[in-house]
Amino acid sequence: MARLPYADLDNPAAQPLLESISAQRGEVLHLYQMLLHSPPLTSGWLGFLSEIRKGCSLSGAVRELVIMRIAILNRAPYEADQHRQIALDEGLSQAQLDALEHWQDSDLFDATERAVLALTDAMTRDVQVSDAVFETARDCFDDTEIVELVGTIAAYNMVSRFLEALGIDSSDPR
Repeated sequence: MARLPYADLDNPAAQPLLESISAQRGEVLHLYQMLLHSPPLTSGWLGFLSEIRKGCSLSGAVRELVIMRIAILNRAPYEADQHRQIALDEGLSQAQLDALEHWQDSDLFDATERAVLALTDAMTRDVQVSDAVFETARDCFDDTEIVELVGTIAAYNMVSRFLEALGIDSSDPR
């Protein structure tokens, strides 16, 4: 259960943001219901995460692999709940999602996916990334993709930390 009540969606100040969120997402998820306590934060968040999801050249499968791994590492079930179907739609298999917790022991991930997962683990667990981990990822991606990959990992760590600090849960009433 969320630690704060969700924002009042009838607040006139929130209406333009609600329209934008609905247009982009189809619904106003709990995450946005909480963010709407601060319209400036909501606006910046929506723009930033929309660019991560839609504006970057990084493949959807790589993006969702990152998000699903971060959800596991940060014990963020809401994040996993919201992205599970997206991950499948972007080309990850259910078997890969099932193996993601112990990806190092699985043969379901190719060399690029393993490099992505190692970078995700390093950035999420340790913050500092060893040269070896970075260079392995660097061998798989060009400069733009590396920046987008690092940005995606950083962004979704922010998301899970926000969700978990505020106790946002998929089972909360709407």
